Amino acid sequence: MHRQPHILNASSNLLGISLILITGLKVTHHSGQTFADECAGISALGFTASCLLSYLAMRNERRSETIADLSDWSFLSGLALLVIAVVNLAFSKLV
Repeated sequence: MHRQPHILNASSNLLGISLILITGLKVTHHSGQTFADECAGISALGFTASCLLSYLAMRNERRSETIADLSDWSFLSGLALLVIAVVNLAFSKLV
């Protein structure tokens, strides 16, 4: 089974969520009160790398398994950082 299209779809959707989280914190001027925007920014980089690597894995037949594994790890790291950002935001005392 080719998992690259599924990773590409999920990582592009989560990239959008990360960017919305960053934008929402910047617009409401709460980005200085929590480190959720920094975690979301790094997770956005992970999801961007995952999108790029997933696309490259679909295009490159010779090394697709190695590239797909890198895409998996990039996706999982972005997901973990996004969860940390959301948990930090949920437990922060924003007024």
